[in-house]
Amino acid sequence: MIINHKYKFIFLKTRKTAGTSIEIALSKFCDRDDIITPITEGDEKKRQELGFIGPQNYKISLQQHTKREWFRYITRRERKRFFNHIDASQVRKYIGADIWKNYFKFCFERDPFDKAISHYYWSTREPRPPIEDYLNSSPTKFLSNWDIYAINDHIAADFVGRYENLTDDLATIVDKLGLPEKITLPRAKGEYRKNRSHYSTLLNASARSRIEIVCAKEIAAFNYHWTEPSNQ
Repeated sequence: MIINHKYKFIFLKTRKTAGTSIEIALSKFCDRDDIITPITEGDEKKRQELGFIGPQNYKISLQQHTKREWFRYITRRERKRFFNHIDASQVRKYIGADIWKNYFKFCFERDPFDKAISHYYWSTREPRPPIEDYLNSSPTKFLSNWDIYAINDHIAADFVGRYENLTDDLATIVDKLGLPEKITLPRAKGEYRKNRSHYSTLLNASARSRIEIVCAKEIAAFNYHWTEPSNQ
């Protein structure tokens, strides 16, 4: 997650949508006053090698802590923070109404069926469990990004790009923000999924049903639907 004050944008990081690559690339346009949340050690190394600013300013002011959060801080030394997949409602709460209203908020979404397979390969290792078993036991938040960019079931982001249209939608963001150059993505986390077969060949009826139930809101909002390759 990134909050950039110079170009006035909030990047809400969704799961399995090239979010880490986008986050690293956006770091190039950040200054020392911006909020950048941590990513994995390996990905931070990539960001450092590119010469971009790393995680900073992500601890939330103690003055903004609730009584419960103060208690947790006093007893456990756990301070409230912005984090990578923080949802829009929390960002709005802690960044303040003025910034939330006036900054350009954007994120990316992905075909839920393909996204589920990507998460399966990222989360499991050989010997992998049957994909339908994994999906049926996975928490909703790992399969659906809806709550990251929606508040009270209404989309709160100003722009939701599509992973399937990544290059063109990144260009749209560059134009909207007035960035001085295009967003160039480094490769991050792309090595986990080896099987690139169409999702219809990997998901059975049980897995399909699970995704359609869990991701019903984004399926309806972005007109995603089950497809099969034309040669099948």
